[in-house]
Order: sequence, then C-alpha cells, then structure tokens
Amino acid sequence: MVVAAGGPGANGRDTEEADGMADCTGVGGLTERMARFVAVVSKRLPDDVVDRLSELRLKEDGPLGQTIYDSLFANLEQAQALDRPCCQDTGVISYFVRAGTGFPLLSSLHQVLVDAVKRATVLAPLRHNAVEIFDEVNTGTNVGERIPFIHWELVDDGDDVEIEVYMAGGGSSLPGRVITLMPSAGYESIAQYVFDTVVEWGINACPPLVVGVGIAGSSELAALLSKKAILRPIGTRHPNPKGAALEQLLEHGLNQLGMGPQGLAGRSPVLAVHIESAARHPSTLSAGISMGCWAHRRGTIRFHRDLSSTILSHRGVVV
Repeated sequence: MVVAAGGPGANGRDTEEADGMADCTGVGGLTERMARFVAVVSKRLPDDVVDRLSELRLKEDGPLGQTIYDSLFANLEQAQALDRPCCQDTGVISYFVRAGTGFPLLSSLHQVLVDAVKRATVLAPLRHNAVEIFDEVNTGTNVGERIPFIHWELVDDGDDVEIEVYMAGGGSSLPGRVITLMPSAGYESIAQYVFDTVVEWGINACPPLVVGVGIAGSSELAALLSKKAILRPIGTRHPNPKGAALEQLLEHGLNQLGMGPQGLAGRSPVLAVHIESAARHPSTLSAGISMGCWAHRRGTIRFHRDLSSTILSHRGVVV
C-alpha cells in the first residue's frame, strides 16, 4: 500500500482498501508496487524539490511572485486532497535503472517497468502522452516505440535494484538542446550556451527550473548526461571542485536574470544547476541541456533481493 505520513493522502487509499489488493510478491507484485510508485511521483514532488521551492518562496519579495508561489503550493495541496497528478501534463516516463546482476527478477524487470506504466496510467490516472512517430497515433497507454525510455547500468556485485522515475512534460522538454563545439571555444562557450537556452526557451518549461548540463565529447552522450543531471538531488555537487564551482556560478548568474516563477518578474528562475561529465575526444567539446519544471516529478525507489523496498526521494511514503 502507499501511505503518506500521517495517514492516507499519497494516493487517497486507506488500509482497508489496500488490504484487498494482490499480494505484492513475484513479478505481478513488483509490477503493482512499481505502478503505485509511479502514481505517487505524479502527485507528490520529492522532498528536496519541495524544500527548495519553499526556500525560494520566502525569498520572493514581489507581489506577483508571491502570488504565483501561493498558487503553486495550493496546487500541490489540492493534488493530495483530490488524489490527482499535480500537473495536467503528466509527461513521458523515463526510467534510469541501476541493477545488481544478482537481483532475482532482473530478467523480468524490463517488462515490469513497461507494464507499470500501463497500470499507473489507469491508477493515477495519467494523461495519455505517447504518440507514435510517423503514424501520429496516441497509444492511450503511455507506452509506445522505445517508450518508456529505460537506461540501464549493471552492478556486478549487487543484488538490489535502484530505479529513478522521471516524468518529462512537453514544456520541460522544449528547451532540450545539444551542441558540439571546437575545444578552443572553452567552457566559457558552454556557459554562454546555457544562458542563451534559459533566456530563449526556459519560460516554456515553467520556472523555477532544474537545469541539467551534460559535458562530453559527443552530442548523444552530452544529451544523456544532461538528463541524468536533473535527476540528482538538489544540493548535491559535481565531484570535481571545478565542476562544482561552475554549477554554483551558473546558478548564481541565472538567478540574476530578473526572471521569476513561471517566467514572470521575480528573483529566482532556477532551483538548481547540475552538471554531469564524461571524458571527451581531444577535438570536440559537446554540451547538452535538459530542464525540469517547477513540478519536478522525480522519484527514486530501491528494491532489495527479498523484494522489500526503500523509497529514497519521498519521506513518509512506502509501497
């Protein structure tokens, strides 16, 4: 069952109803629990995002910005009270999976994640957002060609699996960009590219934003790393001190733009700037940018070998 701290509310179901559900063991049970977690992610923001939004809300001294923040938090409260997603655009679901090779249901996990999306689409419910390329047909299940997107990392000596769920809405996907530069352009050119993207396209992603930057030697790797960057908990820093310094400089500079919540006048258009990097080819310097909107629907759950689970992103919620 899914229960918020203090009683029902994370999904609006009480203990009596949950007791009538299928036993949460095996492939079927794992699918059901994963579906419930996806539903929770659609309705309740992770703790670090709520904490950062609360911090920026207190700093906002303009009447328009204050009114917008009041509306955002009222929206979050209503999502819980009405047991509905906190944004009408429930996005396209991506999974980033770090799986131990000893996890007992590893061979079934791909289908579990796909079926969990189908189940969550009905359970939450989620808006239908998977449109097939060329045919231009909405599947009605949020599942389609290569969707949900699943990125795998295998851990040789592990026997649990950690799954990050992310719901990328159309607004937050619009500013997604990638470029490959001559290395002589330097990191200054990457900073300029980030600023240009936030100024030109950031308003489409419903600020305040989580800005993810991937730096690598090829466009496809930079794009993937930028997506991984927005999944990092807010407050974490790049392990290289130079990378951490660049994150802080970008965040500080972007928050001086005079753009506030929802792209209107205010103090802070950015919740955080995160950078992920990979070694590059000597002749190329690539930068990718991904953004998460204020309703940054991200969640992390870990399933252990005995199929018990730990939720890392949301206090007071279990499945």
